Amino acid sequence: MELFFGLLIGAVGAAGLVFLRQKWNQETIHSAEEAAQQILDEAKKEVSVIKREAQVQAKDTVLQAKSEAEQEINERRKEIQQVERRIQGRDEALEKRSEALAGREDGLNRREQSLKSRADSQQKKEQEYDLLVDQTRQKLEQIAGLSRDEAKQVLVDQMTEEARQDASRRIMTVEEEAREEATRRARKIISIAIERLSGEFVSERTASVIHLPSDDMKGRIIGREGRNIRAFEAATGVDLVIDDTPETVLISSHSPIRREITRVALERLISDGRINPGRIEEVVKKAESEVEDSVREAGQRAVLELGIHGVHPEIVKLIGMLKYRYSYGQNVLMHSIETAYICGIIAAELGLNEKQAKRSGLLHDIGKAVSHEIEGSHAIIGGEVARKYGESAKIVNAIAAHHEEVRAETVLAPIVDAADALSGARPGARREVLESYVKRLEDLERISGSFNGVEKSFAVQAGREVRIMVNPGSVSDGDASSIAREVAKQIETEMTYPGQIKVTVIRESRSTEYAR
Repeated sequence: MELFFGLLIGAVGAAGLVFLRQKWNQETIHSAEEAAQQILDEAKKEVSVIKREAQVQAKDTVLQAKSEAEQEINERRKEIQQVERRIQGRDEALEKRSEALAGREDGLNRREQSLKSRADSQQKKEQEYDLLVDQTRQKLEQIAGLSRDEAKQVLVDQMTEEARQDASRRIMTVEEEAREEATRRARKIISIAIERLSGEFVSERTASVIHLPSDDMKGRIIGREGRNIRAFEAATGVDLVIDDTPETVLISSHSPIRREITRVALERLISDGRINPGRIEEVVKKAESEVEDSVREAGQRAVLELGIHGVHPEIVKLIGMLKYRYSYGQNVLMHSIETAYICGIIAAELGLNEKQAKRSGLLHDIGKAVSHEIEGSHAIIGGEVARKYGESAKIVNAIAAHHEEVRAETVLAPIVDAADALSGARPGARREVLESYVKRLEDLERISGSFNGVEKSFAVQAGREVRIMVNPGSVSDGDASSIAREVAKQIETEMTYPGQIKVTVIRESRSTEYAR
């Protein structure tokens, strides 16, 4: 029973709670509806205000657009009126131009008729002129005895000959001016080179004669049954000439190095006094070592003196070997050093590379160190040797072309050629025997006198210049230049000489009258 009452009380409590919740919900819904109605009323008021504002703004916009449209229409109307006025003015101008053109056309028609009449008159006159020219030509042909083509050919021949003579004179003038300018500049450069060069004015000779302290030494050199001299010749590769000349032994060999080795060994044996095959072999080996050291030392001294670097050791050795080579009595090593200095000076004056010029000048004659072993020109051989040991193409070409046996590819070749000639041509540099000197003078005069029109020729300045007198009646100025060139070419082909030879052709005309 108590349980029932408990449940009943619980049910009543739950029902009360449900009733209270429903009532609270109804009040909440009612208050929410009132708030929503209030918000809706306020929204309607705002929409009404916004609508009125939009209507006012739309009216203002329409009025403003209407005003702008009316203004634009007025402006367009004004522009159209201006265009119409311009078009009207152009129409009036075109009408005026049309009237003017019509007047010009009438004037041109009148001028055309006038020109046509003048052309007819001119044509008649030209016909009359052609007729008169034909008649005059016929009369001239009858008087001269030549046809028109023949006369034209005579005139052409005369003009051609005059043009040829004029061209020859102009060529001679240009050549002379160029020659004078080149000579002036070359003399300036060479004079500067000579002023700065302090070379020795002495020429050396090969040591091919050994002087003995007494004639008894000859027998000791020959030895019993000639065994000493045979051993000496076998060890050195030279020939010892022992003749009736007192206290003298002559060394004969084409190799200057072998001659030097022989000279050193023989002088040492003579001073020592002990001469036998075993001693000879020992002394010759020591002499070979000493000469080889001397060769390398001479090459290194030349390279260091000129400030040249990076030279192959074999080329240094070849340079040293030039110490024992001679050309016309001039020491080739001294000549090479001198040529290198001159090349450097000329290159400096011309604004070129001095080091390359000195290198080319020093190496230009290295072919002479091996030319007795290899067949060919020393310039070509020297170029091949330089190429073999890594010298540059410019240096190789300068060595090979310094005697113009190959084409010069750079300016170094003519510089080396000029310096080589200058070193060999300076006073005291080279010697010649009397027979060869006289023979050279005779050859110069013989070659010069073999040309037509030459009356006399004279070799002057110790054979470094030849002057040729020609007949002015048979040789013109142009022919004189040709003779000079041909003589120079023939001298280069037939003769061998140091330096260069100047060829001068003299053509002189004289007119003489006497007043009595």
